[in-house]
Amino acid sequence: MLRLIGGAGKDLCDPQLQVSRRDVLRVGGSGLFGLSLANLLKLQTVQGSESGKSPGWNKAKRMIMVYLQGGPSHLDLWDPKENVPDKVKSVFKPISTKIPGIQFTENLPRLSTINDRFSMIRSMSYTPNGLFNHTAAIYQMMTGYTTDKVSASGQLEPPSPKDFPNFGSNIVRLRPADEPMLPFVTLPRPLQESNVVGKGGYAGFLGKAYDPYTLFPEGDDLDMTKMDRINVSDLQLRPEVFAVRLQRRAALRDLINAQMPTINAAIENQQLDEYFSQALSLVVSGKAREAFDLNQESDVLRDAYGRNTFGQSCLLARRLVDAGTRVVEVIWPKVANSDNHSWDHHVDLSKRMKNQSAPMLDAGLSTLIEDLDQRGMLEDTLVVAVGEFGRSPERGVSTSGNGNSDDGRDHWPYCYTAVVAGAGIKRGYVHGKSDKTASAPVESPMHPMQLLATIYHAFGIDPETVVLNHLNQPRELVKAQAVTELFA
Repeated sequence: MLRLIGGAGKDLCDPQLQVSRRDVLRVGGSGLFGLSLANLLKLQTVQGSESGKSPGWNKAKRMIMVYLQGGPSHLDLWDPKENVPDKVKSVFKPISTKIPGIQFTENLPRLSTINDRFSMIRSMSYTPNGLFNHTAAIYQMMTGYTTDKVSASGQLEPPSPKDFPNFGSNIVRLRPADEPMLPFVTLPRPLQESNVVGKGGYAGFLGKAYDPYTLFPEGDDLDMTKMDRINVSDLQLRPEVFAVRLQRRAALRDLINAQMPTINAAIENQQLDEYFSQALSLVVSGKAREAFDLNQESDVLRDAYGRNTFGQSCLLARRLVDAGTRVVEVIWPKVANSDNHSWDHHVDLSKRMKNQSAPMLDAGLSTLIEDLDQRGMLEDTLVVAVGEFGRSPERGVSTSGNGNSDDGRDHWPYCYTAVVAGAGIKRGYVHGKSDKTASAPVESPMHPMQLLATIYHAFGIDPETVVLNHLNQPRELVKAQAVTELFA
């Protein structure tokens, strides 16, 4: 008998992650009824889809993740506090928003006028267990799992085929694209801290067929015009190769493969047939190449998004989901542990937040939500904006071993803010509440794993659906349940 033990988050001491209904799943007696493990897992997926009657189930047809890699300060953006010590209080003035009684700081003037179109989660929280630095925390946010191999600094080993899959890979595997289009795209740079690049950003044990298409234009992180130099030459059909000829070659390939079962068996684990078919459809259709052409948008709209890497990435994300892409991840266009335009504000927070990171976020995210709403796309497009953690309530203290100036805040996973919109998410709703210094939630704490579970739920995917890893061991997508209070 096979016994699968759940209990996510117990090692993290996070009480909001309760024992799930699949904490104990027994497989073995099912064989008496003719059910293999594979069949049981398929049945489980069907049952999940049939029983998903709760709010928000299967509302999302596509998604844009705006990943604020680096950890933005919630106190200096969308959860400011008054009547607190000077070391805690933001240097930026609070401003009113469209929701009575809810304030942002002056850094978000445009988002403050449209926060009646999205929900805020002011109680994102987890207890760090080797998760106080970027790489490990990013991996948790993107996969729903932690790893044992974490150094004292929080660094992880490089990406591996044994890694847990990025949530986008899970989504496009269980909810394939409906038309010939790139199913999963990551831009404009990989997830990164120091020399650990791409950890948590790929399909891991699902196989390369479910890796995202990565669009990383040439140029360093401070090059604000590199989105004007997008190169998707690998999607270009050479003029001398007609589509019909390419399709005939594909038919010949299929004929040969039918006569070569040994070779087919050898490549089965690589899922090359599915990968080839996707690539063929893309090249023949040309739809993906057209979606990447930002010049088809008006100058007025491009200006509204912001003529910078982040703003144009948000615009491109909208174009991609409009063309049929299922999941787009817009990674903040600056490596996590760095200065200038980064969210990792250990020093010079007041200058860098005001002049660099906040204006780009305010313009890009607000225009993305408005643009989707005006086009009627927000009804079935889920938008999530979140980082791996927030920043320390008190300036000038060390919480992660890093040095911090009097004008800097350190890493803080105990309480931070996320923004979610579209696909049935409530409008003008604030979920949870932080305490008087934004140090900890006092209402409805929400773990990153629960946010991932909510994302899966929105796509009509049971968060506890079981997949097989590289060792054919069953693993849940994420060991948490959706927070359905976020949905209307």
